[in-house]
Amino acid sequence: MQKTKFRTVILFADIIILIISFLIVASFKPSGLKSYVPSHSIFFIVLVLIWIVVSLLNGKMHRGRIINFSTVFGRVLSSNLISLAVTALIMYIFRDYDYSRMVVLGTALVATFFELLLGVVFVAYKRANNQDPEEYSRLKKPSEYELVGRMNGNGNGNGNGSPEDIKASVNPGIIEAIESESGPEMAEAIITMTGPKLTDRTAVLSTTTRFNISNLPEKNYRYIINLHKINDIKDIDHFIEAVNWKLDMGGYFFCCVETKDQRKKRLLKKYPPVINYIIYFFDFVIKRILPKLKFTRNFYLFLTGGNKAVISRAEALGRICRGGFSIKQESFIGNQLCIEARKVTEPLPKNGAYYGPIITLPRIGKGGEIIKVYKLRTMHPYSEYIQDYVYNLYDLQDGGKFNNDFRITSWGSVCRKIWLDEVPTFINLAKGNMKLVGVRPLSKHYFELYKEDVRQRRIMYKPGLIPPFYADMPSDLDSIQASEMKYLDSYDRSPLLTDFRYFWKSWWNILFKHARSK
Repeated sequence: MQKTKFRTVILFADIIILIISFLIVASFKPSGLKSYVPSHSIFFIVLVLIWIVVSLLNGKMHRGRIINFSTVFGRVLSSNLISLAVTALIMYIFRDYDYSRMVVLGTALVATFFELLLGVVFVAYKRANNQDPEEYSRLKKPSEYELVGRMNGNGNGNGNGSPEDIKASVNPGIIEAIESESGPEMAEAIITMTGPKLTDRTAVLSTTTRFNISNLPEKNYRYIINLHKINDIKDIDHFIEAVNWKLDMGGYFFCCVETKDQRKKRLLKKYPPVINYIIYFFDFVIKRILPKLKFTRNFYLFLTGGNKAVISRAEALGRICRGGFSIKQESFIGNQLCIEARKVTEPLPKNGAYYGPIITLPRIGKGGEIIKVYKLRTMHPYSEYIQDYVYNLYDLQDGGKFNNDFRITSWGSVCRKIWLDEVPTFINLAKGNMKLVGVRPLSKHYFELYKEDVRQRRIMYKPGLIPPFYADMPSDLDSIQASEMKYLDSYDRSPLLTDFRYFWKSWWNILFKHARSK
C-alpha cells in the first residue's frame, strides 16, 4: 500500500514537473506560449507517456530503489536519457521535424533538473526524519477540522444560551434574509454562531464585488454578513477593505470560504476512484500551480476568469486580519468554513508579493531596525498577519515554535527539515545585515514575548543565520532566552572564538543529535 501511494505521488509530481518544464521552455521562445502550447501538444503527450513508462520500468518511481543520492542521480539521469532518445527516435521514424529542438531538449533538461532537486530533497528528508510509523502517527499534524473543532466546539463560541434563545433575540428580517440565501439549516447555524450581535445596523449580502459593499445605503454598520464564498471574489483584499470602511470600530464581519482541504475532499468524493485523482491532479495544476507562477498567471486567468480560487484556511484568515480585523471565531458549517472577525484597526499595508517562491519577512535587526530577511516560502500566503492568532490559540511547543502551526505548507515542512528555506538568507549575509552565527532574527510579535532586558541586549548585535538554539537545544521560551544571553556574554569576551565554537557545535547537534526546525 505504501509503495503504491509513493508511486502515485511521484507519478503526479513527475507530470507536474513536465508541464512546468514545457511551459518554462516554451515561454522563452519568441512566439511564446500561445504558439507553442497548441503546436507542440502532441509531442508533449507522447513525451509524458514515454517518460512515465520508462520511469516505471527503470525504477525511478520505486521507493525501494531510491535510497541515497547516488541512486537518485543514477535512476533519474538514465531514465530521462532513455525517454529523450525514444522520443527522438519516434519523431525520426514519422519524419516529424516541425518541433523545435530547443523545446524538445529544453523540456527534458529542465524536468531532469527539477527531478534531481526533488530526489535530493526526498533522500535528505528521509534521513532527517527517520522515525518509526508509530512515532510518526503520534506526531502527525491534526486536520483543520480537528483544530477548529477544538477551538470553539464547531460553532458554539458565543455561550449565550440555546439556539432557540439566540434566534429569538435576533431581528426576524435578518433571519429571513439569511434563510433566503443559504437555507434554514445553515441559517440556524449562522445565527447560533453570530448570536445577538445582529442588530438593526446589520447588512446581509451575497456578493463578490466591493461596489455592492461601498454602495450600502447607510454610512456605517455594526455587522456585515456576506454569504457568498470569498473564493469567487477576484480582488479579495480590496473587498475586505471596503467592508472595513463600512463598519464602526469594533464592528463585525462574517464571511465564508471553501478551504483547499475541503475542496480536495469534495473532488475526491464526487468522482469514482482513480478518476477522482486524475481530476484532482488537473485541478491542482490549474488552480494551485498556474496562479502562483508569474509567467502562467495570465493563462490561469484566461482559463478560469479568476473564479473559484483555491484558498487555504491560513490565507483566508490572513487576508481578513490584514484588512484590519481580528478573528473572533471559526466554524465549519456545511461545506464551508465560516469566520467571524471584529474590526480593530484600519487595513494594514501589504508586505510585497504573496505568491512568489522567495519572500522577504520583516524582522528586528541590530539597533531595533526592521530588516527584510529573505526566505524560501514555507507558509501559506498572508500567514504573517495571523501570528498573534496562532500564538493565542496554541501557544508554543518545545523549541519555541508554535504548536499546531497550520500556516506551514506540506512542502514547507520538508524544506524546514533540511534547511532549504534558509538558502536565500545568504542574501542577507551578502548585504551585511546578518552574520553567520548569532541570535535569530525575530518578528515583532515574537520579539515582544521576550523579557525587556533580553530585548534590549539582543538589538545591540547583528542577528545570525545559525542561532545558539542548535548548540544548546533549549526546550522553552525561557531557556531559549537564557541560551541567547549565554551566547552574547561569550561573544562579548571573544567574538571569533565564540562563533567558531557555536558553529561547529550546532552542526554536530544537527548531524548527530537530529536537531531540526519543526
